Amino acid sequence: MRIRNFLVACLAGSCFFAGCSRNAVTGRNQLKLLSDAEVQTMAASEYQQFLSSNKVVSSAVSKDAEMVRRVGGRLTAAITAYYKAQGKPNVLDGYQWEYNLVDSKEVNAWCMPGGKIVVYTGLLPITQNEAALAVVMGHEITHALAQHGNERMSMGLVQQLGGVALSVALANKPAETQNMFMSAYGIGSQVGVMLPFSRKDEYEADKFGLNFAAMAGYNPQEAIALWQRMEAAAGSNKPPEFLSTHPSEGNRIERLKEQMPEALKYYKPMGR
Repeated sequence: MRIRNFLVACLAGSCFFAGCSRNAVTGRNQLKLLSDAEVQTMAASEYQQFLSSNKVVSSAVSKDAEMVRRVGGRLTAAITAYYKAQGKPNVLDGYQWEYNLVDSKEVNAWCMPGGKIVVYTGLLPITQNEAALAVVMGHEITHALAQHGNERMSMGLVQQLGGVALSVALANKPAETQNMFMSAYGIGSQVGVMLPFSRKDEYEADKFGLNFAAMAGYNPQEAIALWQRMEAAAGSNKPPEFLSTHPSEGNRIERLKEQMPEALKYYKPMGR
């Protein structure tokens, strides 16, 4: 096991490996053993299964659900325009955006490959306003665009299943592969050799998510108050940073302050 963990760390930290590629969003080399089509197909299936087994809040009867869809629509329109202007429209190949609010006390949100987004009602008392929600959703969308989940899933295939193809993993160990997928996209918890890399992913998602929220017309400065509320809500119940896949709120806030001047360059308030 130690040898396999060491191999995963080496593969993740370098690109002297056939499964490494340069990400079109972040520009960083990353381990990628799964094709976009594979993860998007699996995401579509897992997303529908998740929605069928959880209470989805209808936008027809809930202003909160309508807000989630409105924010999602503004973000994805801004992201589409941005990558088209950058000459990288293929970043969004295969994306069929969906935005759903799910009734749960959990303080969470996530985005699967292909733009399959869920926000939990438990997050809304923390976000408190549309701009803060946009910061969170921009962050989660970045995880998908930057293929952080694909990278984690690839590491898991190496670490847990010896690097077999996804089709083989699904055929031989379907439950383990499904759990690995859900964990890789933030629907669960993951501990182990991937932990340090996932914190790097969080900082990348903060940076680009902040910019995307600004592009969509939301004030990125709301991110500071948002994470201060997160810190207050966590209180003494939160584990130390080294046991968490997320950076501590204090460290995150400092990074966000550093990134704010860049985000503000993209910010054009709605209606202008």
